[in-house]
Amino acid sequence: MNRPTGGGGTQPRQTRAGGNVQIKDFVRQLVAELKRVTWPTRDEWVSATVLVVALVVLVGFFTWLVDLGFEKIFTLFGH
Repeated sequence: MNRPTGGGGTQPRQTRAGGNVQIKDFVRQLVAELKRVTWPTRDEWVSATVLVVALVVLVGFFTWLVDLGFEKIFTLFGH
């Protein structure tokens, strides 16, 4: 497919990136979009953080157990 990519270098940066959007318009649209975001509540943040910490500890413990098992196996059959 021979579609133009807009990278000719002769056009101003703002027309190549996304039409003729000014920086003010971009910031205004960005703020409007951020107002539409459904942000998590404090309880959701806390529960998600606790879940992540618990999973990290669980995976770390599992990795330590597997490492301990391999160490026993290799010392038993390594000599």
